Amino acid sequence: MKKVAVFCIPAHGHTNPMLAVVKELVSRGDEVRFYSFSEFREKIERTGAAFIGCDRFLPELSTKEEENLKKVSSTEMSIQDIRITAAMDDFLHGEFTSFRPDVVFSDSVCFWGKLNAWKYDVPLVVSTSTFAFNRMSSTYMKNSPGEVAGLIFGLPRVSHELNRLKAFGYKIKGLFSLIQSDNQTDSVVYTSEKFQPYSESFSDHYLFAGPSLLTDISPDKNHERPLVYISLGTVINDRPDFYGKCIEAFKGEDLDVIISGGKAVDTALFGELPENIKIYPYVDQLDVLSKADVFITHCGMNSVSESLYMATPMALYAQTNEQEAVARRVREIGAGIDLKDDSVAGIRDTVRRILDTPSYKNAARECSEDFRSCPGPAGAADFIENAPHASDGIDVIRDLGRASAVSQTVCSIAYIILGIILFR
Repeated sequence: MKKVAVFCIPAHGHTNPMLAVVKELVSRGDEVRFYSFSEFREKIERTGAAFIGCDRFLPELSTKEEENLKKVSSTEMSIQDIRITAAMDDFLHGEFTSFRPDVVFSDSVCFWGKLNAWKYDVPLVVSTSTFAFNRMSSTYMKNSPGEVAGLIFGLPRVSHELNRLKAFGYKIKGLFSLIQSDNQTDSVVYTSEKFQPYSESFSDHYLFAGPSLLTDISPDKNHERPLVYISLGTVINDRPDFYGKCIEAFKGEDLDVIISGGKAVDTALFGELPENIKIYPYVDQLDVLSKADVFITHCGMNSVSESLYMATPMALYAQTNEQEAVARRVREIGAGIDLKDDSVAGIRDTVRRILDTPSYKNAARECSEDFRSCPGPAGAADFIENAPHASDGIDVIRDLGRASAVSQTVCSIAYIILGIILFR
């Protein structure tokens, strides 16, 4: 029996993939403490893990900080992660010295989980709720000039906060050591090797476990009329304008529509709905996707994984650069197309194109079969229980780094020689 300390940030998209793995660990007799926040208490306790509430360590946010977080600002998220780590230091010192976990299972951007694993020399397994990103796969991320500027100008603020953590005894090399994927850290990634971009560049420290889902449902597409499902996730979903256009696009069409609008959307805004359209704050997404023929999605990793697991092709409506990376991979495997025109006519035409083109459905079905052949939560639990792992494979990224260093040295020497020639 193992003692496992689990850590995650307060976000559904990061928490949900960990739940099936935690449930599997508990079923094996492992003692699991899940350090999280009250919003997630019920679903965590359903896994059988001990819920340890951490709400008191969340900092009070200014209006500007809240706005930056809603915009998914990397700088603001990093700063708040660092502040939470500092606030939890005394508490987690007591937890690590009394509970004495055998392994830490921490979300990839949960700084307090990762830093305390390193501080107390406990084997760490990272939970990666997106693609694993390294020098090669990060080419899928296309940052806008504004996002790049925000990262550059935000670094001094982040560095200042990181320096404050050193007084607590944390081993910090820099921000990128906290957020990047490297080939020496044991990591569980919730997708398949086929779907992960450049999966061959990751070492044996990575387990591509496939989607981690608490369901026994299988795809069931046998119904009289097509079903279209629409959801923009749990973060950037306050879009009554978009939902209104979807309603207008599909009213009177020979298909059925289910919209999951989130708690921020007032359904009364839409008046009396057409008979073929239903809108709810929340739905059982896996159940709906198992029956859906098209999913209009914001391209969050969890939503896309669930859609492909249920063999449902997608209209891709990415809102962030991370979501665009996921959308790109869906396009590459042929399981969806971009919703480039979000007008009423554009929405209708995009969905109709997917319904009328069998290749999208076939590609989604092939990916579903691939996902279902992955190790799953049971394989992830094995991986965690047996951490730390050794790697006998070639480290592609390390070798690229060496080649890059040689290349940079050669270039530097060339510039020096050129300077001597030109300015002697």
